[in-house]
Amino acid sequence: MLFSALALIAASATAVVGCPQHSNHKRSHLQGRQTDPNANTTQNIWAYEASFNWGKLSPDYRLCQTGTQQSPIALSLGNGLSLNHVPTFNYTGSVPGNFYNWGYGPAFTVAHNGDWTSHPSFTYDNETLYLKGWHIHAPADHSVGGDRSKAEMHFVHVDAEGHEGAVLAFRLDPGNFNNTFFDQLPAMIGFDEMQTEESIEMDLSLAMESVQYFNEFWSYQGSLTSPPCHEGIRWFIARQIMFTGVEQMQAILGASTYSARAEQEVWQHRINE
Repeated sequence: MLFSALALIAASATAVVGCPQHSNHKRSHLQGRQTDPNANTTQNIWAYEASFNWGKLSPDYRLCQTGTQQSPIALSLGNGLSLNHVPTFNYTGSVPGNFYNWGYGPAFTVAHNGDWTSHPSFTYDNETLYLKGWHIHAPADHSVGGDRSKAEMHFVHVDAEGHEGAVLAFRLDPGNFNNTFFDQLPAMIGFDEMQTEESIEMDLSLAMESVQYFNEFWSYQGSLTSPPCHEGIRWFIARQIMFTGVEQMQAILGASTYSARAEQEVWQHRINE
């Protein structure tokens, strides 16, 4: 089921886009790397394979070169684990939304009725943030102890006004058994190339259960991992790996295109502070 769904959405990714903003409940129509060789703008011509040069492509991407809290960064147990910013979660019941391919891999955007506070949420430091959606990068953005997982899933959260404020990161690797979170994804046979999406409901708490609700985690102040590389994003990276079944991982990788930004030098990130 998952394999056929992701294989089809992989074939549908004709226009490569940037890290999804999950700005609506339908498939995201986002700027990103241009595939049109006749495109007359430089603003959108970028690629993960050349992330070292993003800051030179457009003035809008200046932070990609000059920022002091750029993501991702390398992590290790030598950093210790965070004792601060401990999150608590309000993830209950099934949530409606749209499953699609964001141009680099599987994604899900929560259906939005205009009120962000009605979305699943988590709270840290007396601040509550609300889920916009999730998407997957392959391979993982963050390495731990020099090891990079096969993929990484990002739960993007915003404040009550819709401004991005935090990302929950799940490292994904294959194990011996299917993951109940990914078992929820449907087959998408019958959708045409430009409308490869399906309205579904997901129990997002199953992802939290897979990593023990971020019982152990690294945290730092960082940025978006694609242009324009905006900073001020609080990252939470679960220490526990979220394991999938072998066929589930094959489906994820088969639906994905390389989307890991080069790791950034640690500067003013305040890891675990």
